[in-house]
Amino acid sequence: MCHSPSAQAHTLKISTWNLDWLTSRQTGDSALPEDVQGRTENDFQRLRKYAQHLNADILAVQEVDDLPALKRVLNTNDYQLFLSTDDVVQKTGLAVRKSLAVTVNEPLQELDINPQAVHHLRTGLDVTLSDGKTTLRLLVVHLKTGCWDQPLTQKQHSCPTLYKQFTLLENWIAERQDEGKPFAVLGDFNRRLTPSDPLMAHLEAVAPVTLVTSGFASPCWGGESFIDHIILGNDAKNWLVPDSLLVMTYRKDTAPQGLSDHCPVSVKLALP
Repeated sequence: MCHSPSAQAHTLKISTWNLDWLTSRQTGDSALPEDVQGRTENDFQRLRKYAQHLNADILAVQEVDDLPALKRVLNTNDYQLFLSTDDVVQKTGLAVRKSLAVTVNEPLQELDINPQAVHHLRTGLDVTLSDGKTTLRLLVVHLKTGCWDQPLTQKQHSCPTLYKQFTLLENWIAERQDEGKPFAVLGDFNRRLTPSDPLMAHLEAVAPVTLVTSGFASPCWGGESFIDHIILGNDAKNWLVPDSLLVMTYRKDTAPQGLSDHCPVSVKLALP
């Protein structure tokens, strides 16, 4: 699956945004938890304005149910839209400027640790982007929630599942490192990753990567630790524009209702 580029890109803004149960379903739909409300037309309009303001060239999204809902947030005149084929309401996805070529690779299916379970986990959306001269491999993830910063000795709740998912990320990163191709892993890691986190140390043991959120706190909803991250590897580390990390906050809104409990996280990459 490939789309031809119409123009070369130079500096690209790459972002990740968890859209918090973005769906076309109505409140009370059996596929939605009882505490999840369907979106109103006003909700979609507000999100669309924020997306226009974000103005990302590459936008990884999480918690998107279907393409019709995503098309109400992102303009298809500007973006190519892709969603995972997972049998879940909270899919991962990607919006890419039409000036970039997109090749969809085999998903990282194994992130759905127990495919026989009633409730599936999200797989990894794996794509390769090109501006006609330079390529960038992307893996969009939404990992298991609930193991925010517990030590690796924690064997209860969701932690063992998250640890297994990180092992799969290590393997994927090791393969990209061996290929020598620029790559990024981005999305909702549901983990407060820092350089001192043992899970981050495990990733760095297989490849020298850059965690763009390292050393910063997120201003989203008043300040918190990042769980939405962008990790760069191989030449992509060298493309990172210094001091380009940005978090788009909902400055004029006092509550997340109808928007998202996550804010978009972005950096700029200067492609050669």
